[in-house]
Amino acid sequence: MTEAARIILGIDPGTASTGFGVVAQRGNRLEAVAFGVVRTTADLELHERLDLIFEEIGALVQRYHPSEAAVESLFFNVNVRTALAVGQARGVALLACSRGGCHVFEYTPQEVKQSVVGYGKAEKSQVQEMVRVLLGLGEIPKPDHAADALGIAICHAHGRALRLRAKLALSSRGRPGTSP
Repeated sequence: MTEAARIILGIDPGTASTGFGVVAQRGNRLEAVAFGVVRTTADLELHERLDLIFEEIGALVQRYHPSEAAVESLFFNVNVRTALAVGQARGVALLACSRGGCHVFEYTPQEVKQSVVGYGKAEKSQVQEMVRVLLGLGEIPKPDHAADALGIAICHAHGRALRLRAKLALSSRGRPGTSP
């Protein structure tokens, strides 16, 4: 009997371009199912851009039925305005995944680089090449945000069993009938 694939949705949030990558995991094998970006245009008001991101991520969850989503966490940005906008895009992506029934996990850029390349300060081109190799793709996924999202999904797949057990253990703390 063939093992059922676990579907993981990776998300690289941004207001102009939110990358997504859908990866199927069967044991140690990973396969790219879909990838791309949700684009918004600068002529839209911020709330319209966020609504579009929310709707499109929600549609991806409905289409591919991922059980888990991995989202890049916000790193400090010199441009505060950009950091706030990316944070808002992250928020609607997290909400869309949560509402779709996904367990949601967050990873720093350094965690993704460490997991995918083996070095937390790897260059973007190194991460993209390893994404291509690990997923058996003929070329590096384009655009960059899509490749980044696939890298985030790969990061989660590499350590998902341990992280899922930890998350479930932490979420059961404090519930009636469970031990601390």
